[in-house]
Amino acid sequence: MNSPIDEIEFLARSDHRIEVLDALAERPCDRNDLRVTTGASSPTMGRILCDFEERRWISRDGRIYRLTRLGEFVAERFMDLREAMEMEQKLRDIVPWLPREMPGFTVDLFADATVSYPGSGYPYQPVERVTQLIEGTESMRGFGTTVVKTCNLEVACRAILDGMEFEFIYSPDVLETIVAWNPEKVAEADACENCTTLMHDALPDSDWCGLGIYDDRVGICCHDVETGMLKAVVDTDSPSALAWAESVYEQYRNDARLIDDATLVT
Repeated sequence: MNSPIDEIEFLARSDHRIEVLDALAERPCDRNDLRVTTGASSPTMGRILCDFEERRWISRDGRIYRLTRLGEFVAERFMDLREAMEMEQKLRDIVPWLPREMPGFTVDLFADATVSYPGSGYPYQPVERVTQLIEGTESMRGFGTTVVKTCNLEVACRAILDGMEFEFIYSPDVLETIVAWNPEKVAEADACENCTTLMHDALPDSDWCGLGIYDDRVGICCHDVETGMLKAVVDTDSPSALAWAESVYEQYRNDARLIDDATLVT
């Protein structure tokens, strides 16, 4: 009997085998359907189906092939592994800037996330993603360094003045930076009833991470501590990620202090 690693290699080294498994996971198919779907030759398809039958991953009823319960199990687990590795590739370059202190953070919370990186010759994709998230929401909560770039501050202030519910917790240093950007505009936005500004002296990952909750979507902004560059934005509408983000936010919200308009300007 082959080892488990041998069986993983058996699937992973052949795109056609994976495609057949994917196709049969969707619905039962005949041999011709599988050839059209995968582009495999007739001899190749014959070998794949024979190999799958020997492993009892598929059964045949006349011309129709379908996954057995064992085949369904293999397909589901293999797809999970493939999705995990796809996510690992997305996050590999930004691991140094992902949360390390936020309670309960795990990478799998963002397994289906949209990841925005600075592109080659065009470093603004993460900043633009934050702008899209702000413009697409009716309410925003969060803490840390999510809204510190000039264009994001412009968009956030405009959205607040247009009625977006905004509640945010800043560290003293970040709040000072934001007020210094444009004291009058920040004060005007903060004076709106739909804007609540808070401060916390010990936010987690405060030097490189920001957490934002945009209606039912969660985003993490990852910064380079030395350069201040926004390295990536990772966002998802996963219910488990949302539940985690709301729990972490409330934990620090309970210990934060409200900043009134006069104090903010000072």
